[in-house]
Amino acid sequence: MEFLYEYGLFVAKAITLVLAFVVVVSTIVGVASKQKQGKGHLEINSISEQLKDVTQYAKEVLLDKNALKKLAKEQKKEQKSKSKDSSSQENAPRLFVIDFKGSMDASEVDHLREEITAILCVAEAQDEVLVKLESGGGVVHGYGLAASQLQRIKAKGLSLTVAVDKVAASGGYMMACVADKLIASQFAYIGSIGVLAQLPNFNKLLKKNDIEFEQHTAGEFKRTLTVFGENNDEGRAKFKEEIEEIHVLFKDFVQSQRPEMDIDKVATGEYWPGVKAKTLGLVDDLMTSDDYILSHYPEREIFSVKYSIKKNVAEKLGMSAAQVAERTLMKTWSKARHWF
Repeated sequence: MEFLYEYGLFVAKAITLVLAFVVVVSTIVGVASKQKQGKGHLEINSISEQLKDVTQYAKEVLLDKNALKKLAKEQKKEQKSKSKDSSSQENAPRLFVIDFKGSMDASEVDHLREEITAILCVAEAQDEVLVKLESGGGVVHGYGLAASQLQRIKAKGLSLTVAVDKVAASGGYMMACVADKLIASQFAYIGSIGVLAQLPNFNKLLKKNDIEFEQHTAGEFKRTLTVFGENNDEGRAKFKEEIEEIHVLFKDFVQSQRPEMDIDKVATGEYWPGVKAKTLGLVDDLMTSDDYILSHYPEREIFSVKYSIKKNVAEKLGMSAAQVAERTLMKTWSKARHWF
């Protein structure tokens, strides 16, 4: 009995501590969730200066004293010549670098539009934009908007280069093909010019458990296929027709950006490594983004452009991740049924 008493007391204390912890965390989360989302801000950093620092450090470590003295003299001469010719420096061409890592819902397009707008406000005709792209694709409307954002760069008369180090498939390739020059690493995944739409159907499970499901629509094809209702061949045929129409739009868009390419040969939904993609005309050259940046240094001034939003307390606690997952799931089943 004494043991049971002690054990019960221990359990009661443990439960009290857990409840107290839950109350404190709930209070913090409740207050934090009421905070407004932090305002976005633009970050522009000089990649040229970073490369210069790396080069200087490597030389200081690797060169002997005599070589370092010679290097110091050369750098002084170079600095003097630059100061005399400051006007030419101001007109030197620049390379603006944007990183785009796209998710399924292409929510990153909100940051992309801010980054591109900032560049277009300051860029000159001789400047160039490099987009380091990584995406396996996602929703049609999201990646359609992302591709349109890249078209803004070309419409302004600026040269656009897209570099794919890992993957640009489906909607990712829809963005990439907009480039004046498209480069990729040897083993990057390229292509997947196709459309995918899929959803589960639980109708048989509901019937098995005597659960009725009702769905009312106005319009013959307001809902072609459903998750819980009973699907029919007519709905499936219409659903397939919609997918085919989007595929045609996808192919036409890619063909308009890369007219030399045999679109019927590559628009099969397949993807290829960079080496094969080059032979098919999907990319222009095999090169990593790092090599491309170095090829323009030090002739160009190189800057990275990034738009960031400061996270509030709730987001830091991980609430935003759950909310994003929920929104993505809802979009998948209701509005965004078609996927690149």
